[in-house]
Amino acid sequence: MNNNFVAPPRRLQWVTARITGVIDETPRVRTLVLDVTDWPGHKAGQHVDVRLTAEDGYQAQRSYSLASAPGSGKLELTVEMLPDGEVSSYLAGDARVGDTFEMRGPIGGYFVWSEALDGPLFLVGGGSGIVPLMAMLRQRAASASRTPATLLYSSRSIADIIYRAELERLAADGSGLTVVHTLTREMPAGWSGERRRIDLAMLEQTAFAPAVSPRIFICGPTPLVESAARGLRDLGHAAQRIKTERFGPSGK
Repeated sequence: MNNNFVAPPRRLQWVTARITGVIDETPRVRTLVLDVTDWPGHKAGQHVDVRLTAEDGYQAQRSYSLASAPGSGKLELTVEMLPDGEVSSYLAGDARVGDTFEMRGPIGGYFVWSEALDGPLFLVGGGSGIVPLMAMLRQRAASASRTPATLLYSSRSIADIIYRAELERLAADGSGLTVVHTLTREMPAGWSGERRRIDLAMLEQTAFAPAVSPRIFICGPTPLVESAARGLRDLGHAAQRIKTERFGPSGK
């Protein structure tokens, strides 16, 4: 008997996802609550492929991060409406409770976090790049983790902050989470948060010290991700502790 046998990776199959709930997060972003038969479970930070098929047989496929915490009992996708987005225009616009579509996953093992990992947690997000980071924060809350954590989140305006109310609740629960918002376009009267794009000074002010070896996850548009990752390396953070996930105008 070979005690070194390793089971082959599970082959991903297309399955049917049925929409059981729709949550409007912002004017351009919606969360879809899904029922998927025999869902195998996922890790915080993973994503899925979604495939839509038109009546004439034309298919369009995109990848979306999972927003729900592992083991939460529900499966959620948060989708931003993109200009001319073939898939996002349906998911974030026309989809209704009871609709179904094809999905496969979970996918990815690099950009994932669990409470078992050592070190503080530093998250940097831009726009809908908050989605996999939110799954991590929800997992942190669900596991009652006291791991120190900071989220630095860039949005165009206060109306574009996804999960705003939930982030406020999590930051106020005494578990050691700090949430820092920065707005890049419109600031309401009395806004006391940051008011520019994420830069080196902002990273230096909000990030944990390199000496404590934080786990760093960055997700958002490619320019933001590359700039933040470079800045954190310049500040002395080890490259192997920095995980990134990026998308462009035609991505998620």
